[in-house]
Amino acid sequence: MAKPAQGAKYRGSIHDFPGFDPNQDAEALYTAMKGFGSDKEAILDIITSRSNRQRQEVCQSYKSLYGKDLIDNLNELDMLDIREIFRTKYEKSLYSMIKNDTSGEYKKTLLKLCGGDDDAAGQFFPEAAQVAYRMWELSAVARVELKGTVRPANDFNPDADAKALRKAMKGIGTDEDTIIDIITHRSNAQRQQIRQTFKSHFGRDLMADLKSEISGDLARLILGLMMPPAHYDAKQLKKAMEGAGTDEKALIEILATRTNAEIQAINEAYKEDYHKSLEDAISSDTSGHFKRILISLATGNREEGGENLDQAREDAQEIADTPSGDKTSLETRFMTILCTRSYPHLRRVFQEFIKMTNYDVEHTIKKEMSGDVRDTFVAIVQSVKNKPLFFADKLYKSMKGAGTDEKTLTRIMVSRSEIDLLNIRREFIEKYDKSLHQAIEGDTSGDFLKALLALCGGED
Repeated sequence: MAKPAQGAKYRGSIHDFPGFDPNQDAEALYTAMKGFGSDKEAILDIITSRSNRQRQEVCQSYKSLYGKDLIDNLNELDMLDIREIFRTKYEKSLYSMIKNDTSGEYKKTLLKLCGGDDDAAGQFFPEAAQVAYRMWELSAVARVELKGTVRPANDFNPDADAKALRKAMKGIGTDEDTIIDIITHRSNAQRQQIRQTFKSHFGRDLMADLKSEISGDLARLILGLMMPPAHYDAKQLKKAMEGAGTDEKALIEILATRTNAEIQAINEAYKEDYHKSLEDAISSDTSGHFKRILISLATGNREEGGENLDQAREDAQEIADTPSGDKTSLETRFMTILCTRSYPHLRRVFQEFIKMTNYDVEHTIKKEMSGDVRDTFVAIVQSVKNKPLFFADKLYKSMKGAGTDEKTLTRIMVSRSEIDLLNIRREFIEKYDKSLHQAIEGDTSGDFLKALLALCGGED
């Protein structure tokens, strides 16, 4: 790790920068962040040499010129890298500069974006790694209870539900409110009973009737809820691989976060529904190291025991010893460990990695790897650290900025509704100072909005 330059100090932002032009700064920041990679030195130079008042003018100019929020765009950068550059160059943490030279809501937002104070330990040791270290220590004893927002309905009556759904779809017009109310307030097992009862009573396929009566985003959500979870995941994987192009993000999200039992059920459902093995489908649609990682995850053969401290130290050493720049070796070593070890064991590996390197393993992956391989490994690490937070981040990004990624939003709301959506809600409001309910309300509309809010289960 680079040694701080002796005598260096950041250019304090208490005084106004001479010759200040907010439009010029906004253009320079936009140029520094666009395309592949980013010019972090240029970004730091502007941020650290303008006064608090001038920085806020730059934010306004940026919004006016590009229609985007500068803070949101900065949030997309690797903040650990920027903090390291700043600490090395000026012998002071970026956090302390922001704390001393900004104020109000702007200060609060920047401090949250920064993520931590690298001066906290009195030496150059990334605060994020310290937090991660403490988190792994706590995770050995803490057991967070996972809770969904959808639970089995009390006094469940499949006959009454089947009749109500038939009435809602019979004749001219469709009663979407009744469909939404019933399907979003029953467990998946109860929905399967309703399907069977509907067929017995009316000799009709409930799924076919729903398809003919509702459409668009609402149809995708309701029909997704009506499918058994393994068959729903299998369908999402199939859709991610069919046609021109591949939805790598969907493949990663599903395969990197499901348990062994869930993966094995998905394999069976995929074979049953599409008469082809999931492994063969992945092999024909992906390539290289990414393909090998996905196939490894798709076997559903991750170890399920607890941690082994001696083995964890060996595993941490294995990935810490790979020379920087040796991409193939690095990816192979990470795959061997991240795709096969149990979650409790991986937590200990990550802790030992921090002790050896002073870096969080996620930061190392982001710095040394790229593309789909990097994204898959990061997803595994984040899922091991805090799976509800991983999904909260995905939900936030699906609704952030112009337009909505309805596919991702629907997939997560459907697949996590009975598992950990309540935990996801808590992580969402903790990180983004906005409830999931508010985010959905501000980004969707109509019957789709009603169904999503019903699944969300309430305002935090």
